[in-house]
Amino acid sequence: MTDSRETAVLAYLQRSQDAVERAAGDRTFVATAIAIAEHIARAFRNGGKLLLAGNGGSAADAQHIAAEFVGRFIGDRAALPAVALTTDTSALTAIGNDYGFERVFERQIRALGRSGDVFLAFSTSGRSPNVIAALKTARQIGLVTVGFTGASQSPMHALCDLVLAVPSEETAPIQQVHITVAHANCGLVERELFGAGRQG
Repeated sequence: MTDSRETAVLAYLQRSQDAVERAAGDRTFVATAIAIAEHIARAFRNGGKLLLAGNGGSAADAQHIAAEFVGRFIGDRAALPAVALTTDTSALTAIGNDYGFERVFERQIRALGRSGDVFLAFSTSGRSPNVIAALKTARQIGLVTVGFTGASQSPMHALCDLVLAVPSEETAPIQQVHITVAHANCGLVERELFGAGRQG
């Protein structure tokens, strides 16, 4: 008899694989991923920055990708200006206390965002109120707005210049595809700005 735990793990891995395969087989999805990398590279080349935000696991994704750009992804190269709006606990708690949790990212966008920057918003549902508020402000200021979300239609779609919608409605596989595509974006941006295969 198959161990029920093994069955659960294999079933989860299969759902994850299915989400990746559906994304990889969707030419529009892949073209969107490439366009996102092009916008990020353009912002960096023009002296702009990348701002990122999300909640929970998506906050971790925002921090992870910001670190890849500020540090490095593959080869040694110049540091790139990326800021996760999820890391400053003093700002988050001050804004949350004074203005409400829905404005914790929006207020930081107002302080740090400039026209031509890119705002990358992670939300598996596409409905997180603080992410939606930040996207609205980012558009007003003139940032390029990018949404990483799931298959369901949501308010995020109308507020983003580019939407990467993972073909799944299950949170964890959506997040796994988000981080995979974001890593691909890091590689494309490094290649665009510093040359293919550059290691130093």
